[in-house]
Amino acid sequence: MQLLLLSFALSMDSAALNMSNGARYKSLALGKILFIAFMLGFFQFLMPLFGYFLGTSFAKFISSIDHFIAFFILCFLGFKMLKDACSSEAGDSLGMDIKTIFIGAFATSIDALAVGVTLSFEAVSIFESALIIGVVCFVLSLAAFYIGKFMGEILEKKALFLGGAILIFLGFKILITHLLEEGVL
Repeated sequence: MQLLLLSFALSMDSAALNMSNGARYKSLALGKILFIAFMLGFFQFLMPLFGYFLGTSFAKFISSIDHFIAFFILCFLGFKMLKDACSSEAGDSLGMDIKTIFIGAFATSIDALAVGVTLSFEAVSIFESALIIGVVCFVLSLAAFYIGKFMGEILEKKALFLGGAILIFLGFKILITHLLEEGVL
């Protein structure tokens, strides 16, 4: 359940971006819509893997404080998403050339890299976790395009707000769980 919540939260940037695409490019061909959603999901799959392997390379040195690091990373990302949701700026959308699609997919998956680092502190199957994150992102991004076609920018900020709140919740859950296990709470 925690992995699905995490996947959902990480996908909110991509979903919000694709919602903007749906509002902006209402007559886009299905193949292009699927390609964009695939690229968003693929980068959400790839980045946790990179983060995980980066995290495992130094995990043994910081294992006594890993829960604090996970807490701060998740809360930072969550508050960043909340700030973006409260921003008065209009949402960006991807251009339709391949380079812009890659840049957008990379930019919306940076938080997944950081989450991959936090996953290296947990006993998880990283490939399975990354695959679930990628698939959830693909499905939500695809749905978000069509929602954006009809609902426009109204829901975009709400998606970012929800994603931010979930990341903050998960950060607190990790911190409290570890503190309870250590007998501090």
